[in-house]
Amino acid sequence: MLDTIAPGLLAALMGLLGGLVLGLAARLGRFCSMGAIEDALYQGSDLRARQWGIALGVALIGSFSLMGLGLFDPTQTPYLALAWSPLASIFGGLLFGYGMALAGNCGFGALARLGGGDLRNFVIVLVMGLTSYITLNGPLAALRVTLFPPRPAEGPLPGLAHGLGQSLGLPIVATGLGFGVLFLALALSSRAFRGERKLILWGVAVGLAVTSGWAGTAWLSKATFEATQVVSHTFAAPIGDTLFYLMTSSATSPGFGVGSVIGVLAGAAIGSLIKGHFRWEACEDPRELKRQIMGAALMGVGAVVAFGCTVGQGLSAFSVLAYSAPVTIAAIIAGAALGLRQLIYGFSFAR
Repeated sequence: MLDTIAPGLLAALMGLLGGLVLGLAARLGRFCSMGAIEDALYQGSDLRARQWGIALGVALIGSFSLMGLGLFDPTQTPYLALAWSPLASIFGGLLFGYGMALAGNCGFGALARLGGGDLRNFVIVLVMGLTSYITLNGPLAALRVTLFPPRPAEGPLPGLAHGLGQSLGLPIVATGLGFGVLFLALALSSRAFRGERKLILWGVAVGLAVTSGWAGTAWLSKATFEATQVVSHTFAAPIGDTLFYLMTSSATSPGFGVGSVIGVLAGAAIGSLIKGHFRWEACEDPRELKRQIMGAALMGVGAVVAFGCTVGQGLSAFSVLAYSAPVTIAAIIAGAALGLRQLIYGFSFAR
């Protein structure tokens, strides 16, 4: 296959397939991190949070099954190859979560809504992609590296599965599979949620999409002698990568992230057409637009500092049990809760 298709293009096709599933899950299965947080905090419903638990459980079982079969080495992923910075996870997560509340969506959600014709999210996608690149490689890069210097992971315990496995005397794979089963059991412990078959099925599909990312890029990395990075879905820097590729495609090749972004857009468009929800929408309130631009900028910076977004840390990093994942997600939820409270009640904490 590599004789006829360039590795970069093949990686992009892998990302595209998984992205299509994610885009469909967003539009047909209502899979959304911001929606799950809003439902839990203000609607008294944990159904979409449990759907996220299904996705995470499936991704954990899939990822650690690949490890057990010798098809995937998690230490090659960026989440375990670099040493964890707790301050980066907390600061970046809070920044991302607060920005997500202001913008009304995370990067993945913005792509999904843009695929349904909502042009307000076109601004969010553009600003988030630009600020992620500014923070990753542009004017803010030096400050980021100074405050949160990246270092290679050292020692034999790069992740939670490795650390807990050694402490409990359990194999790494068994530890990861146990976490996956635990998340599935917790998600399915609600009778009301067990009746939501569509939510469950799309949660499973999201988990399999994350697993497919690891499986495909791990195989490609081995076939190209590690010239291809082992990654799965995330939606911060890849949005910037996509913008950069669109401007320089004659001199660069696409990668997994570019395919993933395009796949989510396409999957969301298809899902919106299936449900008859596709319609063009634009922002008519300058104050709303200003808030969304500010939120998108905070998300771009926060995601790069925290090394991932709700999908990147909440699913991909969590699926290899990176130390950063639970801390970053907790910080994102806290930041989003603060942002939502401010939007609803202002700065008053009397209520």
